[in-house]
Amino acid sequence: MKTLTGAERKALYLQALALAVPMMIQNGITNAVGLVDNLMVGSLGTESMTGVSISGQLIFVFNLAIFGALSGPGIFGAQYFGNRDMEGVRKTFRIKIWMVLVCVLAGIGVFLLADRFLIGLYLSGTTEKIDPILTMEKAREYLHIMLIGFFPFAMTQVYSSTLRENNESLMPMIAGISGVVADILLNYILIFGKFGLPAMGVSGAALATVISRFVELSVIVIWSHLRSKIFEFLQGIYRTILVDTKVLGPVIKKSIPILINEFLWSAGIIAINQQLSRRSLAVVPALGISAALTNLLNVVFVAMGSAVGIIIGQMLGAGEMKDIKKKALSLMFFTAFLSIGLSAVLLVVAPFFPQFYKTGEEVKSMATTFIILTALFFPLQGFLNAQYFTIRSGGKTFITFLADSGFTWLVVVLTIYLIIQFTNLNVFVVYTVSLALDFLKVGFGAYLIQKGIWITNLVKQENV
Repeated sequence: MKTLTGAERKALYLQALALAVPMMIQNGITNAVGLVDNLMVGSLGTESMTGVSISGQLIFVFNLAIFGALSGPGIFGAQYFGNRDMEGVRKTFRIKIWMVLVCVLAGIGVFLLADRFLIGLYLSGTTEKIDPILTMEKAREYLHIMLIGFFPFAMTQVYSSTLRENNESLMPMIAGISGVVADILLNYILIFGKFGLPAMGVSGAALATVISRFVELSVIVIWSHLRSKIFEFLQGIYRTILVDTKVLGPVIKKSIPILINEFLWSAGIIAINQQLSRRSLAVVPALGISAALTNLLNVVFVAMGSAVGIIIGQMLGAGEMKDIKKKALSLMFFTAFLSIGLSAVLLVVAPFFPQFYKTGEEVKSMATTFIILTALFFPLQGFLNAQYFTIRSGGKTFITFLADSGFTWLVVVLTIYLIIQFTNLNVFVVYTVSLALDFLKVGFGAYLIQKGIWITNLVKQENV
């Protein structure tokens, strides 16, 4: 089988990077702010940091539910754009609004009614150095304020995702940076009580984030609508909020598996972390420190995965099926290659980073080990992420549901539960097992890629 030429690969990589780099910058800066937030809150004490870390993991489920709700319409949006059908893009935008509104209302309801139960799942471990009652108070304090930011966050993602599907990833980056700048300044002022304001601690951190969400939304909405001649899908976008039922049916059919998948996958990650915390409550802040650093770097392969999904989706929508398998595989290996460099950075930084936190030596030591273990599996995660978005770009959402969240719960969560329940294995061994099981997922994905069942033009309803 003839492979892609060097020129073809170079053009493909540059196209992916043109989309991905602004996303990398935006998400990198956002995560850098999350890191600064983490350090600021960490200076308030271990209970504050642990409480915010727990609430952050719960909000992580909501965030991924939003991304899942947008991904189904986004598959169609990318293909409509590839087919130069702006009315189709407009219809998917309206569907996105309705889907995120449902998620926002559901998320607020769940977190208000079940906050103590959900937070309490993380407080089953034991350690003499962390007060679980105070940790519960700090977690609820942070979570309740963050609920106010759910709507602006969701609407920002509606605009950002649609602009990216239309090959515009620079403006979402600029809007994200605007929010980040606001967040940094407000965190400093509100957490520590500067410029005559009272020191609000954990509440200040949450309030700063909420305000920054509104800043980001304002920037992207105003900028986008001032350029509606360029982004034609925005012309008359709010003349009606009703959706075309002919489009809604197929979109919902593809969207529901993705929405459920993102929710269950993120809940699965939380379940794994909760099981690990049963070894020691110190695991929670240690994983929080590790995530603060690793999330700063994994934006590279996360952005590349999104770019791969958009590029392959546009090719499918335009009917450009020639060598599409080769191009998809080439992008997967390119993403994995980029991730090797990230692993090296993490391995160098791992011993030093946790020392910035005002917490016990046990937590710092555990955090260092978690960072090292995560770094070793970064190339695998990079390949897997690009593979997932490739399969999903053709609308095979039920298959990706089975391969992603189905695998997470039926294989990873179950395996970790059994190990924690029936063995005395060290928590780091258990964590390594949870990461290594993804080799099985990659093997299954490779089979699907080779079979080509994902190569589908949804907007013309022609299977290739």
